[in-house]
Amino acid sequence: MKKLFSTGALVSMLLVPFSTMGDKKMPGKDELRKRLTSIQYKVTQEDGTEPPFKNEYWDNKSEGIYVDIVSGEPLFSSKDKYDSGTGWPSFSKPINKSNLVEKTDRSWFRERTEVRSKKANSHLGHVFTDGPASTGLRYCINSAALRFVPKEKLETEGLGEFLKEFSK
Repeated sequence: MKKLFSTGALVSMLLVPFSTMGDKKMPGKDELRKRLTSIQYKVTQEDGTEPPFKNEYWDNKSEGIYVDIVSGEPLFSSKDKYDSGTGWPSFSKPINKSNLVEKTDRSWFRERTEVRSKKANSHLGHVFTDGPASTGLRYCINSAALRFVPKEKLETEGLGEFLKEFSK
């Protein structure tokens, strides 16, 4: 069977309403089960982790913004993305730290700092202190928790304020 759309394109089509949710109530679990793929649901709603090097954005080099797959909250810029060698998208900083919530995670027999989106409470990944010198931070984020909005579509998706990120 021939694939008509990439996973990202299909998800973008399904989740367009989420990108403009503003202060509206987040969808319930049943609605999310219908709208998200199984891995997106597992990662964002059940604190899962996708496989390294086998996810959509680990090696994406396009310019744009990464938003929460559930709420559309702007989270990270491609300008702050770098290759950490881990197989997951890694960023040195968020676009706006107030869109993130950090929590202590004591799973896997160690203490880490979990990163969640503020509005949707989606599990995104973890932040570590072994990042590049500019911040010392590595936001190690699951692709399944993100939707990538290319620079060329920022205006039409209501994210035009972030175009200035790419004119520097």
